[in-house]
Amino acid sequence: MSVSKLATKEKRPKDVPAPSGEAVVPGKSLGSRILQSWQLYVMLLIPVVITVIYKYIPMYGIQIAFRDYKPNRGFFGSEWVGFDWFERFFTAPNFKRMIVNTVKLSLYGLLWSFPVPIILSLAINQLRFKRFKRVVQTVLYAPHFISIMVVCGMIRIFLSPYGGLINLLTGNQIDFMTEPDAFRTIYIASGIWQDAGWGTIIYLATLSAVDPGLYEAAKIDGASMFQRILHIDIPELVPMIVLQLIMAAGGIMSVGFEKVFLLQTELNKATSDVIAVYVYQQGIVEHAYSLSTAVGLFNTVINILLLVIVNKIAKKAADVSFV
Repeated sequence: MSVSKLATKEKRPKDVPAPSGEAVVPGKSLGSRILQSWQLYVMLLIPVVITVIYKYIPMYGIQIAFRDYKPNRGFFGSEWVGFDWFERFFTAPNFKRMIVNTVKLSLYGLLWSFPVPIILSLAINQLRFKRFKRVVQTVLYAPHFISIMVVCGMIRIFLSPYGGLINLLTGNQIDFMTEPDAFRTIYIASGIWQDAGWGTIIYLATLSAVDPGLYEAAKIDGASMFQRILHIDIPELVPMIVLQLIMAAGGIMSVGFEKVFLLQTELNKATSDVIAVYVYQQGIVEHAYSLSTAVGLFNTVINILLLVIVNKIAKKAADVSFV
């Protein structure tokens, strides 16, 4: 090999492929790279092990949904019944009502609550007084840290027919907690109040990465605040909005159990009877472990299918996907 070729080979960067006829010097092996950064791999190993222990190993218990599970007999000692528990759930008298209520609560919640953090983040991003901006963010974040039980207690006090704030302001004595038509509004409105501010964090973080030069150029060109939001902020947020929408679609069948259970009464069950409460009643109260597992598995499968479908639609429509 000539001196010129040797010099070229020595000076060529590692990421540039060698011309035909020259041998490529192999890089470091996987073992060498792991040894070189072993601290990072050890840190990565901890969450991986925790995820395997608490997320994947318990999936072994899914077989309960296909057995007549008896705790004293164990998994393999319990009789295999196939899809009997699924059929029992599908033929339950309140099956249709539970599905409709779950889907309506999720879709209405998504329709009303999903845009609120986006609007708030766009408004907060326009604030130029940093101290006032921090105060606004703190006030909006605070409800997220209030316990669900406390929130439900506050809701019952505000909506009480005897001395409740809403009835005092309106001069009525309506027991809203017994009104089926009011349950969805109460559930969704309280959810917006509690989580809207927390949802702005990820959008504000995205907007903080926008080049300030774009705003300056837009101002020089005479763009108004609304035009800057429309042509700079919103396009920057679109990928994150799509990702959040995909994740929200994957939880449509997973309505929060705690709030529904704490706000549910015998008189509003027409709209508050959802799958999550049914799973609790069957699994914990009635000790029907196989039936509750089958219902939970059905719920999970539907969520996964929705996640995959919405992910594919988003990838085709906006070229943004979760995976």
